Amino acid sequence: MKALVYEEVETLAVRDVPMAVGQPGEHLIRIRASGICGSDMHAYLGHDARRPAPLILGHEAAGVIEDGPQKGRHVTINPLVTCGSCAACVSGRENLCASRQIISMPPREGAFAQFVAMPERNLVTVPEDVPLAKAALAEPLAVSWHAARLALEALHPDTELRALVMGGGAIGLAAALALSAMGVEDVTIQEPNAVRRAFLTDRCGQRAIAEFQGMMPLVVDAVGYTATRAAASAAAAPGGVIAHVGLGEDTGGLDIRRMTLQEITFVGTYTYTAQDFRDTAQAIFDGRLGPLDWPETRPLSDGAAAFRDLRNGAVAAPKIILDPWA
Repeated sequence: MKALVYEEVETLAVRDVPMAVGQPGEHLIRIRASGICGSDMHAYLGHDARRPAPLILGHEAAGVIEDGPQKGRHVTINPLVTCGSCAACVSGRENLCASRQIISMPPREGAFAQFVAMPERNLVTVPEDVPLAKAALAEPLAVSWHAARLALEALHPDTELRALVMGGGAIGLAAALALSAMGVEDVTIQEPNAVRRAFLTDRCGQRAIAEFQGMMPLVVDAVGYTATRAAASAAAAPGGVIAHVGLGEDTGGLDIRRMTLQEITFVGTYTYTAQDFRDTAQAIFDGRLGPLDWPETRPLSDGAAAFRDLRNGAVAAPKIILDPWA
């Protein structure tokens, strides 16, 4: 089968690789759409030791079951493979499973390929009238759905529902959409890139600004750099909540003294629970997250160029989706 292989830092190439083979209880999925994630970019730049070359990246995917009695079923893929039996899994917090695996990290190859094998419990059926490119957004949208849910649960019930999202990439935009779907009517996205800011405003219908002045009860850091954490620390209102979902840098930025004196809650969020993923997929199918017509789709053969364009800040769309069969 064909796959886009991460070969070394800033080097990707389409190669012939061994056919994906499923274990008992797994389905072979013909991938029809696979989105480029920020974590794929971190690996591409050599910043993620968990994803060593050579490796097939990609974990935001949807496709069609290729084998068995369910052949032809349209599915979107929850890429987080967990044990199902530990305390975290039993309590519905599968994202904290100590033995969790995710496709695009060894030992599981990713979905920038024509096929991938996945357990049945990781598949959500997609109605046939829903485009698979839209269904592939379930994974990044679920990351933000999970973050928005945890942030709102941490917020005092008497707090005014207003939010600032730092970063207008896919996760930031998804956080704004999730918060809106959960009843937050006043959401602002801070995005320094003028091209992307215009796209968010004109194409996605979001309130996007270059710089925020003031304070908000709820702040989502969808970037995760020292500078954005410092800005989040300053922007969170007394008694407010910071939901941290970005993984740009490991340390620095938080104003611990202010957060302590003003009782600002910091919530770290990672991926999603299986229920969050299912809820997000259903919200997509029901249209509660909007038309979701803003990704840019390219053939897998254009994958290396897509990564270069993202690296150079030359992409206005918050998401590029690769099609292995185009």
